[in-house]
Amino acid sequence: MPEKVALIGSGNWGSAIATKIGKNVLDKPDMFDATVYMWVFEEYVKEVDGKWERPARGAKPPEGKTWVDEGYRPLTEVINEKHENVIYLPGIPLPTSIVACPDIKTAVTGATMMVFVIPHNFLAPIVPKMEGAFAPGAVGCSLIKGIEFEDGKPILISDLLQKEMAKGPGSPTVDMSVLMGANVANEVAKGDFAEATVGCTDLAIGAKWVKLFDTPDFACAAVQDVAGAELCGALKNVVALGAGFCDGLGLGGNTKAAIIRIGLAETAKFAKMFFDGIKDETFMESCGLADLVTTCFGGRNRKCAEAFAKGEGDWEKIEADLLNGQKLQGTITAKDVSTVLKAKGLEAEFPLFTRINAIAFEGMPASEITTF
Repeated sequence: MPEKVALIGSGNWGSAIATKIGKNVLDKPDMFDATVYMWVFEEYVKEVDGKWERPARGAKPPEGKTWVDEGYRPLTEVINEKHENVIYLPGIPLPTSIVACPDIKTAVTGATMMVFVIPHNFLAPIVPKMEGAFAPGAVGCSLIKGIEFEDGKPILISDLLQKEMAKGPGSPTVDMSVLMGANVANEVAKGDFAEATVGCTDLAIGAKWVKLFDTPDFACAAVQDVAGAELCGALKNVVALGAGFCDGLGLGGNTKAAIIRIGLAETAKFAKMFFDGIKDETFMESCGLADLVTTCFGGRNRKCAEAFAKGEGDWEKIEADLLNGQKLQGTITAKDVSTVLKAKGLEAEFPLFTRINAIAFEGMPASEITTF
């Protein structure tokens, strides 16, 4: 039977990966069901002067009325009519195989392959609603970049996701892979060539994910190393803060290259210290070196760290000024990593991670980024 794919998430990156998944399920009918339900957190939108808008954050419709009464439409309805996510990926057509769905249980019913690309704080409220809906033996793949910490050690988002899915009575353990890499969503959606890495527990399962994601302009390869691939995706945001500090100070390419090299080495060391089975070759894949490089030259963490080094405000102000409602990941991760290193007396073994946290949160001048 063809694999039935569900896509849980429809933001910028979720909609971008939908362009690859949606194409492949149509091109490979012997392997995949031709319909992919994409779970969408329902919002209301209205076209004004050729642009789609949402109500202001926290706004409510006038008393006794709904947003529909005010001329707004459900986002899922607009996506399915126009085959475009007019809010999170405007101007990019979605394949007709992608069907927006506001109900998570409906979206995953019968699914044998589930792709997760939602903020990790959505996992706890959303995953329990999936119970009993997806197919027995279903597998999952997380595109969520981040990391949690518990009892003095890092916890993978893929492990948290697997744990949430196994909570219900008789719920199965779902094998989890990850997709990580140098993947700026808008560039991927436009068709600019990019690579990505599937971190998997089993290469046969990894091969299935590669067939779902891989296209001529989005080259995917599998490595049997979930933890290594996932930690690269989380810790690169910490290194990007260091790169941003360099940019804010007006330092050149030599300095940023040194930060990138040291950051990659500390990432590998951290991964091997806390997880078994980490492979050296993982750090030379797209999830490792490539993602680190692109994040240190672009992205929100580098951008905000540059502003911080220039003295443009504290992190909260910089987020509000520059990120249009998005949140930084690198600052949270830097603080958590530092807490673990301090608790275990390992700060001297990770001088760059330690220095980045000291600049970000302990009042050390950004000019000290290279003096460790």
